[in-house]
Amino acid sequence: MICRSAIDGSVMGQVKEATPAEVTAAIEAAREAALRWRLVPAPVRGQLVNTIAAIVRARKSELAAVIVREVGKIPAEAEGEVQEWIDVCEFAVGLSRQLYGLTIASERPHHRMMEQWHPLGVVGVITAFNFPMAVWAWNAMLALVCGDSVVWKPSEKGALCAEAVHRVVAEAMAARSLTGNAVPNNLCQVVQGGAEAGRILAESGHVPLVSATGSVAMGKKVAALVAQRLGRCLLE
Repeated sequence: MICRSAIDGSVMGQVKEATPAEVTAAIEAAREAALRWRLVPAPVRGQLVNTIAAIVRARKSELAAVIVREVGKIPAEAEGEVQEWIDVCEFAVGLSRQLYGLTIASERPHHRMMEQWHPLGVVGVITAFNFPMAVWAWNAMLALVCGDSVVWKPSEKGALCAEAVHRVVAEAMAARSLTGNAVPNNLCQVVQGGAEAGRILAESGHVPLVSATGSVAMGKKVAALVAQRLGRCLLE
């Protein structure tokens, strides 16, 4: 898949488009990673997000430059988008120590009921070209602290932005593993492609939540596919 700049149409690079079999394999690998990740204490999961934030802060200008070149945003807005990624990391790190549950009085003597939240599993994220990093971050950083894995299908017009993001996450995962807090492989994955890759995510029974940002027409299609299997949607 050829990647072109929104500014002048020049070729910036090329990414491999995932086949249907590769998208399905990514979902299965993410499901296995989620089963391991959910057993990691939430504050430790937050440490991964904190490491991601540190790398993004150090490379803010570099990441913004990719947005400018590929998507065509002005530099100030591109840096603002990267800052949103940093901001949601900070929010998610705090949230990792606030995943509370209620304890509830019972009519049975000497008993109390406890509310405990469990991770969903695999979160599918489909994003549009106009916010090629921030929208993914809003979803992924919260998913990570909640114990979920992420499979991301970015816009074809923001493919290189997605690859830049993925390199940051991979580096953070490797850094956390070096400290003794091993992060499961395939916890965060990117599947490049068009509508077919998004359809597979929406139809998969192993993806309990699909977050999709884009056109109304796309949202209607995603909602219908996810509803057929009684899954959950976040639509923007």
